[in-house]
Amino acid sequence: MRFLAELPDDEVAELDALARRNNRSRAAEVREAVRLYVRGRKGNDWIARGFGYWKDRTDIGDAVEYQRAMRDDRDFG
Repeated sequence: MRFLAELPDDEVAELDALARRNNRSRAAEVREAVRLYVRGRKGNDWIARGFGYWKDRTDIGDAVEYQRAMRDDRDFG
């Protein structure tokens, strides 16, 4: 699908710089931005993506104790 969108000059410059850094076209960067935006707007999908994020962490011990320590601002080492 093709569409026309107007962006401020400073945002176009940032988009061009991003495209150069990623060695991609401006259109590819816009497609990626739209894809990420749409995916991020699908309700509670972020919960599923984050679930179990710390499950393999061995450097913090018990995750609940770590959270309590962070809340209490204690040393949790």
